Amino acid sequence: MRTRLTKLQQAVVDTGRPLPQLRDPLEVEMTLSACLGKIANNEELWDAVVRHLADVPSRRSQALLRALEGLLPGRPSEWAASAANQKQADEPPWNLKGLTFGECWIGDRSVDAGYLTLLTSYAYDEPHAMVFMIDEISGSIVRHAFLTRDVEDAVVRMAEQVRLESITPEAAHWLLSRSYDRFERRPGLGVSVDVHYTRLVARRRIGLALST
Repeated sequence: MRTRLTKLQQAVVDTGRPLPQLRDPLEVEMTLSACLGKIANNEELWDAVVRHLADVPSRRSQALLRALEGLLPGRPSEWAASAANQKQADEPPWNLKGLTFGECWIGDRSVDAGYLTLLTSYAYDEPHAMVFMIDEISGSIVRHAFLTRDVEDAVVRMAEQVRLESITPEAAHWLLSRSYDRFERRPGLGVSVDVHYTRLVARRRIGLALST
């Protein structure tokens, strides 16, 4: 018997409709992160969604399970992986496990007092980067976060505004981890919409960087 879904749970399932047609893993990440970031820690919801997807084998279900395996934290990720590994349908044409880490830079704090700027680069087949502005006056909470595919341009533009210093991926993502932890403990604080849209993408990279 299929798991009965609430309207919210059905909306989550519907988010996965385009995934089997996508080819770019970064687009897959952003598609889900923009919609699901605020409910990522709702284990009751993910339990129902994963059981439903397992009960309805299809390319769409398999693609969404693989995406949830990569992007969700904790036990929901494990549930999605277990269901996807049953391989009741073809795998999607993308693979989130191909992510690699590139160079990272930190902006000189003294130039823009109160803000810490981080640029972290990554790649699947093509490079991309994330840029973060962390408000050190208000508890080191991330205030702005955006993603770009033009890494060289982002580095040049940042270097025009702040003095950049190279930093290891582990150190950069440790700083980001503290910032996102504080943001999630105080969700009512004003942050840009992009922080919410990119939350799962950023959190996934933090987890991978700190697990190596």
